[in-house]
Amino acid sequence: MKINKIKFIATVITIFGITSFATAQKSYTLDSKSAFSVAGTSTLHDWEMKSASGTGSANLTIANSKLTDIESLSVTLLAESIKSEKKSMDKVAYEALKTDKNKNIKYVLKSAEKVNETTWELTGTYTIAGVSKVYKTTAKTTVTKEGLNLQGSNKITFAEFGMKAPTAMLGTIKTGQDLTVKFNLNFNL
Repeated sequence: MKINKIKFIATVITIFGITSFATAQKSYTLDSKSAFSVAGTSTLHDWEMKSASGTGSANLTIANSKLTDIESLSVTLLAESIKSEKKSMDKVAYEALKTDKNKNIKYVLKSAEKVNETTWELTGTYTIAGVSKVYKTTAKTTVTKEGLNLQGSNKITFAEFGMKAPTAMLGTIKTGQDLTVKFNLNFNL
């Protein structure tokens, strides 16, 4: 009888240990397949600049193939890694971003609230051109076999970050104030 009790207790401890291990928070790293973009308008055409060279990490809890907690998340993007199809456009963008003094664009999560199984409301600080602002972002999540995919976007303006909207050709081409920052992030173990 004593042996059966010991086996039962050992089984319970093993099951509890496996369950705890399966739901433990883990550290994930931003994968190189992640993508970032910023899109806007001008008096000439709509435009988009892209980058795939961010670094970052996240502490996540994934249990039973579901995201249950986002404890922390941070991403850093080299500002001059954002490129368009035209070098002249890149140059004026880097001037607006003040990349001579502010080499990086950063995002740091402050809090995360689960909306439903695949949607989270993230509150975090963007630091762009040396100015930090807090934004709420609705993000779509997908648990993958490697970790987590996180997608979302934010509407921002040049003025919110102390930047002047770029112009070209002696001011005849003007960029609109409104921008859309998009991200498609893959965090893997």
